[in-house]
Amino acid sequence: MTDSKVPVTQQKAVPSNGIFDMTTAFRSELDRLFERVSQSFGFTVPTQRPSAASSLVTPAVDVVEKDGALMVTAELPGLTKEDVIVQVSDRTLMIKGTKDEHREQSDANYYISERSYGSFVRTFPLPDNIDQSAIAADFSKGVLTITLPKIAGAAPKTIPVKAAA
Repeated sequence: MTDSKVPVTQQKAVPSNGIFDMTTAFRSELDRLFERVSQSFGFTVPTQRPSAASSLVTPAVDVVEKDGALMVTAELPGLTKEDVIVQVSDRTLMIKGTKDEHREQSDANYYISERSYGSFVRTFPLPDNIDQSAIAADFSKGVLTITLPKIAGAAPKTIPVKAAA
């Protein structure tokens, strides 16, 4: 598979689904926490996964500062660049992904399928010194890398603290 560019779109802010987005994010974080705890103690915690409407696990990301830019890297195994949407809106970076379910038929009596299908959304607030018009995204071998260049010479503003009277 060769490197592929993922389009980064700019759009106006759209109100979120509020409680639904928070609930989904909270559940993903709890699932991740239970998984880490169970692995550290050497046991597994069964997770209840809806059969028809199962969802992808929210991907973990790395955010690092490198060469005057922030780099966001997300592992998205099983997805292609067509399955991924990267958007920037009002100093917020949003990564969306969808993996469609493909049913397989088998001559055996039964089998287990633990692959996940569905969609995820990750959002990240962007600092003021990011050049939003120069954001680029690449997808290669299941890894999404988003480069967020910083504006040259933009330094944080220091606010003097005065003693209260």
